[in-house]
Amino acid sequence: MSSRNAFLTFFLCSLISMTAMAQDSLLSKSDMIELNFKTLADKKARVRAKDPALMPAYIQLLKDADQLLHFAPVSVMQKGGVPPSGNRHDYMSIAPYFWPDPSKPNGLPYMNRDGVVNPEVRQYTDKTNLPVLSQHVYLLSLAWYFSGDDKYARQASRLTEVWFIDTATRMNPNLNYGQAVKGVTDGRAEGLIDSRFFIWIIDGVRLLHSSPSWTAKDQVSLKQWFGAFLGWTDTSRIARKELNARNNHGVWYDAQTLSMALFADSMELAEKIVQRAVDRLDKQMDTTGLFPLELTRTTSLHYSAFILNAFVVVAELSEQTPVHLWTVKTSSGKSLQKALEALRPYLIKEKEWSWPQIHGFNYYNAVPILMEDETRFHCSSCTEALKNIEGKDYERALFQLL
Repeated sequence: MSSRNAFLTFFLCSLISMTAMAQDSLLSKSDMIELNFKTLADKKARVRAKDPALMPAYIQLLKDADQLLHFAPVSVMQKGGVPPSGNRHDYMSIAPYFWPDPSKPNGLPYMNRDGVVNPEVRQYTDKTNLPVLSQHVYLLSLAWYFSGDDKYARQASRLTEVWFIDTATRMNPNLNYGQAVKGVTDGRAEGLIDSRFFIWIIDGVRLLHSSPSWTAKDQVSLKQWFGAFLGWTDTSRIARKELNARNNHGVWYDAQTLSMALFADSMELAEKIVQRAVDRLDKQMDTTGLFPLELTRTTSLHYSAFILNAFVVVAELSEQTPVHLWTVKTSSGKSLQKALEALRPYLIKEKEWSWPQIHGFNYYNAVPILMEDETRFHCSSCTEALKNIEGKDYERALFQLL
């Protein structure tokens, strides 16, 4: 398994949809890492100059993107069931860690088994199609950006339009029915974790602006959609509850709303979100640099990396605001650098993880974190760890271009 799969695998574990499985040969293999557009411009110039250090990754990018040119668009209209609203345009999913109660004749209400995914989630294709869509738009947009071949932009635009813009297939801008628990609730605040993939769709679309296949009308329509979704996150009772979550859910709420605010040109809101993330870092991290609420999970290393990835996304986006999370140190001495240093020994296998982890940790999940640690804080041991994780595929890994 290549580290091109790292970030996507981190999110998609057990969540591949029936639709996606039918098109399995067309799935790409990319790391969905929050883009730094200044770095990207430098890499593009080097690719254009045929820098031998980047050509293997560039060739692999186009090879993966070529597989997606015939990928059929997915939409919320494809799910088998109808949401409680009666409107198939509404997104719908069920909570992954809730299972039928064997002590009840009909299994209701469902009961929690933390860390163990109920295969029923695959029946709700919105949750499984959205990550695949996001991955494809992201990869195709990068292929367009580096190559200038509009066939990639054309396909990325087509996929985006079907999910967000076309009135016959578009998703309504809400998550009222995300991560429902059968017999308990039609939708939960935790469902907002599903929409974190919008972050990478927005990154991809930002690369499409100069393509003739992505029109000014498309741009306006998508900004309006995300503006409406952002409004929903601010007014919905479900979303407001997620805003107040004290674990990784709250940080991912900040990451995705920050991405949307910047895309919709809401700079005042963006600055507010970054400051909120700073406060979360101060309150959620302990004095060692770890996150106690994540350590209580049955897959605690997974969730410790998961929350750190959310903070990394916020930090990258924060560079578009006056407050840069990469360099912030809170009044109690908390910082993102400290968090990276705390988790680093476990991700590079210098120390053995001693908290609950009922599944073996997939160390490819560490690639995005190690890459940022290497880039931001010159972690030499991270470089070696990336080489060890990637092995023979190191030179052609997508992160070489990012």
